[in-house]
Parts: sequence; C-alpha cells; structure tokens
Amino acid sequence: MFILLSMCCSILIAQTKLLIPMDLKQTDHLKSYGVAFLLLEKNGEVDWLLNYRGGSFMMDYSDVLARECRVRGVFFESLTAGDAASIYAEVQREDNNQDVVRLEKAPRIAVYAPPGFKPWDDAVTMALEYAEIHYTKVWDEEILSGKLSEYDWLHLHHEDFTGQYGKFYSNFRNAPWYIEQQMLYEREAKQLGYKKVSEEKKAVARSIKEFVGSGGFMFAMCSATDSYDIALAAENTDIADVMFDGDPPDRNAQTKLDFSKTLAFENFKIDMNPFRYEYSDIDIPPSDPLPLRDPNTDYFTLFEFSAKYDPVPTMLTQDHVNIIKGFMGQTTAFKKSLIKKNVTILAEREGTEEVKYIHGNFGRGTFTWYGGHDPEDYQHAVGDPPTDLNLHKNSPGYRLILNNVLFPAAKKKQQKT
Repeated sequence: MFILLSMCCSILIAQTKLLIPMDLKQTDHLKSYGVAFLLLEKNGEVDWLLNYRGGSFMMDYSDVLARECRVRGVFFESLTAGDAASIYAEVQREDNNQDVVRLEKAPRIAVYAPPGFKPWDDAVTMALEYAEIHYTKVWDEEILSGKLSEYDWLHLHHEDFTGQYGKFYSNFRNAPWYIEQQMLYEREAKQLGYKKVSEEKKAVARSIKEFVGSGGFMFAMCSATDSYDIALAAENTDIADVMFDGDPPDRNAQTKLDFSKTLAFENFKIDMNPFRYEYSDIDIPPSDPLPLRDPNTDYFTLFEFSAKYDPVPTMLTQDHVNIIKGFMGQTTAFKKSLIKKNVTILAEREGTEEVKYIHGNFGRGTFTWYGGHDPEDYQHAVGDPPTDLNLHKNSPGYRLILNNVLFPAAKKKQQKT
C-alpha cells in the first residue's frame, strides 16, 4: 500500500505542469494556439512565457489536455513542480528580457466578411479554422445595428471601405463574381437606408472605430488597413468615381481629407484613378504596376521589445524566428513616413521605407495591422488555389496572426503600452 501511494504521488509530482514550447522543437506551432484557446474556453488559465523558447505556453497538467495535444499533433513536455518553478524563476529574472503574462479568458471573436465568403479567401480565417478556434461571421447589418458589443476581437476581411469594390474595375468589371459582388453590396446598402455603397461603408468604418474606442481589439490585413483609414479621412468627401457610386468624385477631395480622424496614417495622397489597382501612396511598393521583386530576398524583421515593460508589442511579435519571408498583397506594406508618431512599428523591411506590421491604441481599445494577403502565398492572385496550412504548420508569418487572437485574453493589469 505504501509503495502504491508513493508511486501515485510520484506521478502527480512528475506531471504538475504542461509546457508547450514554441521554439524549433514544436511540431505544429499554429495548432498550439488552438490548444491554449481551448483551455481558456473551458475556464482554464494559460501562462504565456514571453521570449522563452519562442513564446511558450505553460498550463496545469491534465491527461485530457495531454491527449488533446497528441490528437492535434502539438509537441508538449510534462514538468515537475521543481522544473516549472525553475522556468518561472528564469523568465522573471530582472536581467532577462522575458516575462510571464497570464491569459485568463477566451476573447469572443468576430470576422467581418460578406455573405458567401470562403474561409480560404482570407489568411486569418484560414488560421482560425486550422487552429480550431471558434469565430462568428458578421457583416454590415450586424455592425450598424450595434452587434459588435457582443465581441471582444474583430478581424476585417480584405474589405474595401472606400466603396470602390477593391478597385478591381479595370481587370474584372465584366467578371461574373465582380458583377454579383456589386449587386450584393448595392442591395445591402439600400436595405440599410443608404443611397450609395461608399456612404454605407463609411458608416461601417465609423461603427468599427467606436467599437475600438470602447475597448475592442481590431486586427486587419492587406487592403482592409489603408482603405479603412482612407474611409475615415474621407468621411465627408466623395472619392468614388461614377462607375462605383453613380456620380463623379469631388475634384478637391485630396485637400478635404481629415487626417485627425484616422487611426494610423496621415498626410497620404489618395489615388482616384478608377483604372489603377491602388488606393493611395500608403501602400509600398505600389500594387500597380506590379513590382518586380525576388521572393528569395524579400524578408522583414520583427522588432524586439521589453517583455517586462512593453508586454503588448512583445506578445504581438512572439515567434521562433525574427526574420520572416515577405509576401505581397493589394496593400503589401506601409510607407513609414506616413505612419502617425504614436503608432508602434512592430516589423519592417530593413533598409527600406516598408513597414509590415503596426500596432496602436485608440480610446480604450487597440488596432493591429499586418500588410500583405497570405504569409505562405507570395503573390496571391484572384482565383489562386487556397493555401493548405497542413503544409505550413510552423509558419512564422501565420504565427503573427494568431498572436493577435490570443493577446486580448491577457490579464488587463499587465497590458502596459
């Protein structure tokens, strides 16, 4: 009996904590976020060990959790209480750029996307689907009726908030999908009481801004970043040409832009040519003409932040590498000189004006914007096949997306900026 009791005690001691390392030993980085999110949904707690082995996760051990890791193909280590204490002590040493952030509650996630969208149209929804993280789709009616208050985190699908239908007019105006999209958007705008799609999208942009100001977390990629700020700046100005909204734009639109209303960018010049696949000079390099770039030499670098004093940007840049291969999009990157001074630059292409990843505060909430369309599809085009994340389960570029999904779960008092 004594021997049996001793064996039971030894097993309990040996399995006090479960560590999901996020360094090169991890077999599936993306699904690791899903395991952490699952535990939060079940009212468990997760310690995010910032800068420790790539931003690892520590949680209480259970056979159920260990089995979930095995099923999902996530590498984990079971630790004794002594091992866990040593790791915590190391991470919290004053001379280490590491820290512990407690994740306590799974954020309620919404993805802003039009009806009929496919998950593979958007890198964020693909990441959420692959990591098995639950989300709800919302569109204009839900946003304008105040439903965003039901969520903590909002991702903006690759939307054009200027009402110019993605500026695909030159190449795709006769394509069935483009015609159907325009009809759908015009019908939705009319049902919601707006004469023009451009005016309805500006109202949506304002509602999202109110969501952020009230404490919401907003994440966007590609054209949903600069087109969003352009819509805010042009709130009282018509910048859409006749083929988009039925009447010509204001000839003095550029001088009427109000940069005090934008979140991230200022002093930019809008591109009002309806035949150009470009919104403004924020995007760098321009999408039209298509730049000749070598994907073998296109990389961006993550900035390093103080884990103990700047936990939010540190959480957002957790990765197992700090140099990441680039990828293009309608908005590939942001021109540094047009970024507001109070916005934090998280990653840039060294030696250029290209900023890839930014974060900022507005009111009680935050926004984080990531340039490019798909981190594992260098030059994604309309009609290209979807990315299979089973082939990219350790993608550093996709990890940045999932950092954003988890960081709203951090204990509020530790979110210093």
